[in-house]
Amino acid sequence: MSAALHVSDLTCGYGESVVIQDLSFDLAHGEILAVLGKNGMGKSTLLRTIMGFLRKQTGRVELNGRDISVAAPYRIARLGVGYVAQEKALFQDLTVEENIRLAVHGRSYAQALDAVKKVFPFLLERRSQRAGTLSGGEQKMLLMARTLATGARVMLVDEITEGLQPKMVARIGDAVRQAREVHGASFLVVEQHLGFALDVADRYLVIQNGEIILSGDCRESGASSQIAKYLSL
Repeated sequence: MSAALHVSDLTCGYGESVVIQDLSFDLAHGEILAVLGKNGMGKSTLLRTIMGFLRKQTGRVELNGRDISVAAPYRIARLGVGYVAQEKALFQDLTVEENIRLAVHGRSYAQALDAVKKVFPFLLERRSQRAGTLSGGEQKMLLMARTLATGARVMLVDEITEGLQPKMVARIGDAVRQAREVHGASFLVVEQHLGFALDVADRYLVIQNGEIILSGDCRESGASSQIAKYLSL
């Protein structure tokens, strides 16, 4: 079976500035893959290029064996890729339910609510609450819930733990694992929080200056100290 996501020889950037260079990796079905690295190393650029917001310069991106390298973002989304942005891109004055409803396309709202209920049941208890009144961590959970509501099976998640307290980080980790277990979702998770990444992910990639310089299994002995050396450079 083909990988859920296959990236080969990808080069991309902004204008004449190259940010990602000849980068290749696979994301397996049901896998959680962490992309680690310091700020400015190309992690978010990678996600934006996969999602179609940035045009690649060279290389190829495939979703379940289908080339999506030049597809528009809305087409990539309809094919089952969800993007959880680093910014809290919610409609702050709309309710939880209204934010979820706006994300639904091509499936019934009942299906969307069922997908959310299995991973974020507490959000449905607050469906009439304005999104802007949720805590920072709860808003990030709503972002994930809204993406799950679309029926996405490949989730691109950008720095979702940034600025959160340890208790909320743990809740988000539980939600990612639950989404994988219940919906079979695959996750490409960009992170700087090393403890979270190693706890929740199956494998990791470390990116430096747009290239993969280290990769491995998160359960390997010494993985944390080996990665930390690169993150502290």
